[in-house]
Amino acid sequence: MWQRSVCVGLLALALGYLCLLGPELPHSALQHLSASLLGGLRRARSLEGRMVAAWQAAIVRPARGWARVAVGVNACVDVVLSGVKLLEALGLEPGDGKNHAVLNSRQDLKEAFAHFMEKGAAAERFFSDAESFHQVSQIASEYPGAQLYVGGNAALIGQKLATNPDLKILLCGPVGPKLHELLDDNVVVPPESMQERDEFHLILEYQAGEEWGQVRAPNANRFIFSHDLSNGALNMLEVFVSSLDEFQPDLVVLSGLHMMEGQSKEMRERRLMEAVASISDIPTDIPIHLELASMTDQDFMSNIMHQQVFPLVNSIGLNEQELLFLTQSASGPHASLASWSGVPDVGVVSDILFWILKEHGKTAERASDLTRIHFHTLAYHILVTVDGYWGNQVAAVAAGARAAGTQACATETIDTSKVFLKAPLEFVTSQIEAPSKISLNPDEPVVHWHREGISFHFTPVLVCKDPVRTVGLGDAISAEGLLYSEVYPQ
Repeated sequence: MWQRSVCVGLLALALGYLCLLGPELPHSALQHLSASLLGGLRRARSLEGRMVAAWQAAIVRPARGWARVAVGVNACVDVVLSGVKLLEALGLEPGDGKNHAVLNSRQDLKEAFAHFMEKGAAAERFFSDAESFHQVSQIASEYPGAQLYVGGNAALIGQKLATNPDLKILLCGPVGPKLHELLDDNVVVPPESMQERDEFHLILEYQAGEEWGQVRAPNANRFIFSHDLSNGALNMLEVFVSSLDEFQPDLVVLSGLHMMEGQSKEMRERRLMEAVASISDIPTDIPIHLELASMTDQDFMSNIMHQQVFPLVNSIGLNEQELLFLTQSASGPHASLASWSGVPDVGVVSDILFWILKEHGKTAERASDLTRIHFHTLAYHILVTVDGYWGNQVAAVAAGARAAGTQACATETIDTSKVFLKAPLEFVTSQIEAPSKISLNPDEPVVHWHREGISFHFTPVLVCKDPVRTVGLGDAISAEGLLYSEVYPQ
């Protein structure tokens, strides 16, 4: 690192000296030497610094931006604290871990937390005993050092968009007094969306190497649990859709379908049909973005795809786990892949994204509105669009990557000393068809390719070395990508 700094310093000094000598040198010689030295300065900068500079140049506002965005329907308060400290505050002794699909007691909580902490794996569970959960959530929210944040995909997307003073945001979801207090002043909450009690989601964090009794965490992660009935039943969906007439949004952002997984199969199927009917009532000239989230039931995922949800929305946001689960649920390409190994292969991801738009996206023969997918994983992002429907996607994918680098590190701009490049510098665009091989140029980090009327925009992410907070990162990425996107009138 110091060698690079010395090199930059010497080159700058040499360039300054040239300027002083300028009158005594032939103009052509001065031009040639200046260009060479400037090129040297460029090469001496880090890969990360060059990417940040290129993104900054690429991130331009769309010609036609949004003015009013309606977001719904899952919202809660995230209570983030040390899992070990909370269990100690509850008087629970360390013991053997055991997986529980549903938590029915504090004992179940203790065993499930120990089970996943030992694996270093993230997990989320429903706590069935309402009274016991409210006691635990009160102790957690009042614990010294506990941090309370806006939670729920819809609320997080709304909160991120609200940081733009030119936007008016409507948020519809189960909003209690604490969540209302945490929300940006720019977020409008319909009175029908307010409720007396907040929905709390408890996020129990642990650090790499942290110990609890005989359990030692191999890496940092979190265990999430809640007793969330409002979001689980999508109670605010009809309120959300009925609020759109008065609010008149330019864009609708929808999330929370995954919360229905905790319902019985019959209830879930009925509620999904009702959700489809409600979404169908949204005027077709208002684009809809659907943000997906972690799911475990393949039948339910298949229903969301096939029971007219995908064709009703214009855009989808998802990560690598959701993408793989989606292709497994619908027997799509690479469905036999059990899990990702390291950074997801760009060619495999590209094949699945292409298949989604080819099978479920808008074509001349298919009555579908789906024309855009924003895929995000730790190391890179890809925006995929059906040609002719979306603009400014170079800026959108670059803005999403910039948001990942700033939010994870909790910095206003990307600090290149706190991030590193994890994406491959070379990759192929498909593992099924004859692929193109792409070599990444840090000075042009947004790469573009075509496949049968579908455009792909790829950019690496600069990964935070010591992330401060990763909860809601995907929602922030999708929000930023939407902010810079432009939909073409049809």
